[in-house]
Amino acid sequence: MASILFYCALFLLFFSFSLQQSNADYNVIRFGAKPDGKTDSTEAFVRAWSSACRSTGPATVSVPRGGFLIKPIVFSGPCKNEILFRIDGKIVAPADYWSFGKSGFWILFYKVSRVTIHGGTIDAKGAGFWACRKAGMVCPPGARSMSFLGSNDIVVSGLTSINSQMFHISVDQSHNIILQNLNILAPSLSPNTDGVHVQSSTGITIRNSTIRTGDDCISLGPGSKNIWIQTIACGPGHGISIGSLAEDTNEDGVENVTVTGAIFTATQNGVRIKSWGRPTTGYAKNIVFQNIIMKNAYNPIIIDQKYCPSGHGCPNQDSGVKISGVAYKNINGTSASKVAINFVCSSSTPCKGLKLQNIELTYLSKGAAMSSCNNANGSTSGLVIPRSCF
Repeated sequence: MASILFYCALFLLFFSFSLQQSNADYNVIRFGAKPDGKTDSTEAFVRAWSSACRSTGPATVSVPRGGFLIKPIVFSGPCKNEILFRIDGKIVAPADYWSFGKSGFWILFYKVSRVTIHGGTIDAKGAGFWACRKAGMVCPPGARSMSFLGSNDIVVSGLTSINSQMFHISVDQSHNIILQNLNILAPSLSPNTDGVHVQSSTGITIRNSTIRTGDDCISLGPGSKNIWIQTIACGPGHGISIGSLAEDTNEDGVENVTVTGAIFTATQNGVRIKSWGRPTTGYAKNIVFQNIIMKNAYNPIIIDQKYCPSGHGCPNQDSGVKISGVAYKNINGTSASKVAINFVCSSSTPCKGLKLQNIELTYLSKGAAMSSCNNANGSTSGLVIPRSCF
């Protein structure tokens, strides 16, 4: 009798586990979402996420084929187990940009861990918001399409993001994030539509992605550390930028950054470090830009420590950012401007330890390309064209 009871209990335990596993896929349609691209499905997405977050086993939030309209939403943690957020369809934003409010976010993952987001398309319908800004009208602050705040151990793979109002993907105060196989698209004249923006985060990998935007393809703000960027097709856009730095007097630095295998096509910049001309505690060090191809980039290699587009708040345009240990290796291609290498560093805090190795950049128009140095110190090795200005 005892053995029968034991096996019955074991069967019930197995059945319960199997039932839980079979219910681990939380399809948003089951929670009331409509795949018509018009019906507000925000609450359905919240309910699906909350159920997955409470799951005692690995869970999946499924967004099937079709279009799903959602307003600004927060997927918050911590959750009990790992979650796969699988998007087979398209998530679209409301056409009315005022419906985003003032939070600055559209899709926000807050304090989550062990989350994988796979596939799909998100469309923020940013054209109306850009037009509002261009016309000088009273506009909301704008929203980032997908953001990770205070989150760890995240993978985003195969996502397409189009027409973000502001940054497409934002990573802040987060650790161990992999962004891969992304397709990011916004018109070349869309303002502040950075492809990926990182700040106050460590252990970030961005790889195997195509980014075409109206601003930086990738931007690294203060506190970005241990960053690996690999195999990026950038253009149009403003290139891959470290900065802007020196926005605040007390500011964390950027360090241990590698950009390798990138191709820049008709971009405003290639690889750039930029800082406001202001005093600060910030720094940028141990940076490597390598194995890069420039195709008609306007500023292929540039450091700009006199960044001050407004013309205000930059005393003597003198940056306090300490830039050191920046290496440029195996960079080839064409420059759309005569000055292919341009180091505009601070008189009070000169750039130190710059290295040029195996550089060959040619000017597309008349005459040879040239380099320009202002308060920059460094060394060269191998073939360097244009000739170094150190």
